Amino acid sequence: MPTPGLRFAANLSFLYPELPFPQRFAAAAADGFVGVEYLFPYAHPARDMARWLADAGLEQVLFNAPPAGHTHDAMVAAWDLGERGTACLPGREAEFRTGFALALDYAHTLGCPRVHVMSGCVPSSVSRNGGAAVSSLALRDTLLENLAWALPQAQAAGVTLLLEPLNGRDVPGYYLRSQAQAHAIVELLGSPALQVQMDLYHCQISEGDVTAKLRQYLPTGRVGHIQIASVPERQEPDGGELHYPYVLGVLQELGYRDWIGCEYRPRGGTHSGATSAGLQWLRTPS
Repeated sequence: MPTPGLRFAANLSFLYPELPFPQRFAAAAADGFVGVEYLFPYAHPARDMARWLADAGLEQVLFNAPPAGHTHDAMVAAWDLGERGTACLPGREAEFRTGFALALDYAHTLGCPRVHVMSGCVPSSVSRNGGAAVSSLALRDTLLENLAWALPQAQAAGVTLLLEPLNGRDVPGYYLRSQAQAHAIVELLGSPALQVQMDLYHCQISEGDVTAKLRQYLPTGRVGHIQIASVPERQEPDGGELHYPYVLGVLQELGYRDWIGCEYRPRGGTHSGATSAGLQWLRTPS
């Protein structure tokens, strides 16, 4: 694939699944990655993670704020319990703020300039249509209020917050579902510390027309991070219905220079060396 000028980060929550998490840093570096991302760092002390990064010569480019929880242990467990963020959920503002403070602490220790803030899933008692419209507006207002509270702190810390639309098949009921919805919030708040995380896997499933959306939104400066995977398998970006040689060519044409996260499940699963073997898409010139 044509990749000159594009920077790829290994998502260590997805890649190298056969290895214990601390060993994935060195494995990514051995495969030529310079940047890494992952879902959450909170199961490990920040100082240990900073050492793993330094020993491997890697840059931390992104992680998520905690998906929920009032205590550190609860934040670590929240994802496996089905939590997908609290930023839009009325009544959980204190929970959001506690988690956000921890995310900023980790970002400082890890030198990470981007934190994805998960909006959360629409409660089953709320409809997006009809008679519950006021409740739907309450979700949006809560998200805006939480972001308005968090953004000055993020900007002071040199951290950019990211909003990511997720597809409804993988994450049923997720509040942010479209690029237009996320961009409208970023535009409304007008902070240089808030951008959109554009995952092309989620975008293709939810909306399609991926390269048209790249041409629409990249020139705005509101896209701060991109992630890739095949569709529908969420494997290496060398198959499926998205033709990534063309997509990456569009990114080059548009002058995209921020990171591209490799957030996919290796086709070889947990077999030893499967991630490395699957990186032929990145190593083979077009």
